[in-house]
Amino acid sequence: MDPKINFYLVLVHYPVYNKRGKVVASSITNLDIHDLSRLVRTYNGKGLIMVTPLKSQQAMIERITSHWKSGFGAIYNPNRDEALKLVSVVPYLEDCIAFIEQKEGKAPVLVATSARELQGRKISYRELGKRILEGNRPYAIILGTGWGLADEVIEKCHYILDPIKGLGNYNHLSVRCAAAIIVDRLLSWRERDEG
Repeated sequence: MDPKINFYLVLVHYPVYNKRGKVVASSITNLDIHDLSRLVRTYNGKGLIMVTPLKSQQAMIERITSHWKSGFGAIYNPNRDEALKLVSVVPYLEDCIAFIEQKEGKAPVLVATSARELQGRKISYRELGKRILEGNRPYAIILGTGWGLADEVIEKCHYILDPIKGLGNYNHLSVRCAAAIIVDRLLSWRERDEG
């Protein structure tokens, strides 16, 4: 197995905004669990951490992942287990930080993402990618569901990445698409430079 790269993808379901700007807990989707864990595994990341305080949502994640790790799904598609074993669930962002710190021996650097243009401690994809690849600290790339991360999450982050912009004014990527673009921009810049 290839060496792991010291990044975690964190998918926050609470606190996030709904389309009216109210802080809510959003629902887990089956596709997010599968696609994001496969993304983390493809780029040799350390884990996908899903943040939700809702017990019913936590149970759903456990049910889905266990089907592919030990149920019929493990026999039907053993490659899926390789990705889904990277999935963890915690109730709050503070628990996510503690989880990573316990595994790594160091607190993670928190990096916020958003479809909105945010002010604050910006870092370029290239600079952050270099730091991740140096491997000195664990990095948590934090994505929001619903209509994005609540300000209280962004305020806890050390850095903010610029939003992904397409060629027009449409700005509604799924979190799975946005995550894939972000991770590729962070970790594939050397290949693009050399190619």
